[in-house]
Amino acid sequence: MTRIRSILKQIRRVSILPLLCIAHFNGMAQVKPAKPQLNLDFEKVKNGRPIGWGITSNSQYAGQLDSGIVQHGKYSVSLTHLDGEGGFGNIGITIPYSYPGKKITLSGYLKTENVSDGFAGFWMRIDPKVAFDNMNKQQIKGTQDWTKYEITLDLDPTKTKAIVFGGILIGKGKMWIDNLNIQIDGKDIATLEPIAPARIPAEEDHEFDQGSNIGTFELDQNKQKALKDLGLIWGFLKYYHPQIAAGNYNWDYALFRVLPKILAAHNQQQRDQVLTAWIRSLGTYDTQTDTQEEHREIKLRPDLSWISSSGFSATLQLELQKVRKAKRNGSNYYIELASGIGNPVINNENPYAGMDMKDPGYRILSLYRYWNLIQYYFPYKEQIGKDWKTVLDEFIPKMVAADNTKAYTLTTLELIGNIHDTHANIWSKNKIIDEFRGERIAACYADFIQDKAVITGFHDKERGNIAGLKVGDILTSINGKPIESIVAEQLKYYPASNLPTQRRDIANNLLRSNDSTLQLTIQDGKKVYNRSVPTYPMDKMPLYSKYRNTDTCFKMLDRDIAYFNNGNAKRNYLSDLVEHVKNTKGLIIDCRNYPSEFIVHDVCSYLLPRATTFTKITVGDISTPGLFYTLVDQKTGNTNPDYYKGKVVILVNEITQSSAEFHAMAYSTHPNALVIGSTTAAADGNVSPFFLPGGIRTMFSGIGIYYPNGDDTQRVGVKLDVDVSPTIDGIKAGKDEVLEKAIALIRQP
Repeated sequence: MTRIRSILKQIRRVSILPLLCIAHFNGMAQVKPAKPQLNLDFEKVKNGRPIGWGITSNSQYAGQLDSGIVQHGKYSVSLTHLDGEGGFGNIGITIPYSYPGKKITLSGYLKTENVSDGFAGFWMRIDPKVAFDNMNKQQIKGTQDWTKYEITLDLDPTKTKAIVFGGILIGKGKMWIDNLNIQIDGKDIATLEPIAPARIPAEEDHEFDQGSNIGTFELDQNKQKALKDLGLIWGFLKYYHPQIAAGNYNWDYALFRVLPKILAAHNQQQRDQVLTAWIRSLGTYDTQTDTQEEHREIKLRPDLSWISSSGFSATLQLELQKVRKAKRNGSNYYIELASGIGNPVINNENPYAGMDMKDPGYRILSLYRYWNLIQYYFPYKEQIGKDWKTVLDEFIPKMVAADNTKAYTLTTLELIGNIHDTHANIWSKNKIIDEFRGERIAACYADFIQDKAVITGFHDKERGNIAGLKVGDILTSINGKPIESIVAEQLKYYPASNLPTQRRDIANNLLRSNDSTLQLTIQDGKKVYNRSVPTYPMDKMPLYSKYRNTDTCFKMLDRDIAYFNNGNAKRNYLSDLVEHVKNTKGLIIDCRNYPSEFIVHDVCSYLLPRATTFTKITVGDISTPGLFYTLVDQKTGNTNPDYYKGKVVILVNEITQSSAEFHAMAYSTHPNALVIGSTTAAADGNVSPFFLPGGIRTMFSGIGIYYPNGDDTQRVGVKLDVDVSPTIDGIKAGKDEVLEKAIALIRQP
């Protein structure tokens, strides 16, 4: 949930595909794999790069060969932080097969210079989800000369498909890597014969790599019903049928084979015959009677009522009910649950990044893929606010009509918005969305204060002053369009859990444009005037400066009131802070930010007198897709007679999201705590990312987070004891009215 944890999860999933690798998505398994030439000392070079290695190249980090600082030979590789926060740089290589043996060890040399706000290290991952380490626990920081380190992981040849390893720099500074070595059970990998990977039928099917072969068609009432029926059944089979779970079918391409027959069927009877024959052709499986779930607290049951309510023939219904009762072993080629956490890990979903989305087959696939993931693995489906099946019906004509990349992208964004989850959006860099929202931006930014769009600060104060704008100015229209109309038009393109969070995100983009100027109508008190404001390229503006708190994480507001900023806090600061805080009258914990580290349990060990339940967590089930049950209630704190006795006031607002909400919920269990502020982003729990056709990366909240009594947090947010929000007058005066209220509450007798 923390920023560092989020980065580490990205590393867990990052796909390094340098020259050595085969294409994972297409599954081109080699029958007799050749021994890899790993270039572990970086001495083999072509065009200024070490052969076989993938190296970071982005705006935050630079990776390159270094011939001046080496541990061995002529070259090392360096990784350097350039700019920004929250990212990582890495170098990596993939061996796309396994080896016989039980333990694999990566060793080598690291040199560091001024590493801070993160760590340096090696990383190694055994795919798929066999083992992983990134030396996070060793916390290599600061400046040090060449030092040898190693990572050892369990190696399971029966499960391993690939070995991925390299070096990583999280945070600031610079590191060098050199003279690596890989050993398996003490033997040099160069002396061992790799194991040919098992052939998986789903990975051997390439018939539709260049297109679905589905031509354009007119959507009438019969085809609309046909596509809805197929979408329901295709997704149900994907997650329920044992043969598909085993990877015996490329289920995307199975869709393209059956879809023409479904579209050609003239009526329900013909369609049911096609679907029945299709299901029977998939192969046999064992069945079981319905099992009782009395040993688990069920939060959400599968929605399979459509099997009997969709007008299917008795024969088709019987086949579907047989699949429902199939004996499943808890594994599925397309999905698994993260170890120790339980959020879905979505596997083997080809992003089809280069596919022309004019292809109607791939647009239908995109809708089916998304809709069924939500149908079976979104813990908050009951909080969506409407029957999810109506969304499938609604978006079939929209996807069929979205016959160009822009229309497809915006339709997908609108679809994502229907689950009302602030974690859900299009998170990949997307030129269509950038152009849609504007690739230029004004020097100032706005927030919604008292339901008005108000200038609250500047990305660039000098340029903002030139434009003649002031903090506290109210925007009433942009380019002649009232703000209310802009918001109403844009809401469907801003996925979020609630309206305050949608308006938060709309505000961030209000002053974007593709034009060089914006025509603004400004209200300042009773005065209304128009002003032409220049815009600037997005990459020339420090767009996230408004969220960066450069202040210390701790300060005394007076001798009896302490202030703790949860966004800047570090675990190793806490023991020193306790001494300053323990005798104060009140402690203000500011959660209007995102935590820099996951410190919830560390802080609560000081705050609470005893271990206290603060949340229920629900997770899904691979054996019964669509079922969600409650894990053991989550506790924080421990027995501590010297716990903090003063008042605790937790500050929240619409920026308080995910991990910040989780922290606030835990802190609020203090015996004398108050949560004050405004509605939070209402999206908690670990996220589950995946790709849709066209290379669109999205995600959703993968586990359910509830209060101990079962009350919702999704779409609702953290419970407030005192509702207080900024005012326009307060913004003009430079006040933090929420903080002022917290101080007043502590000073009350």
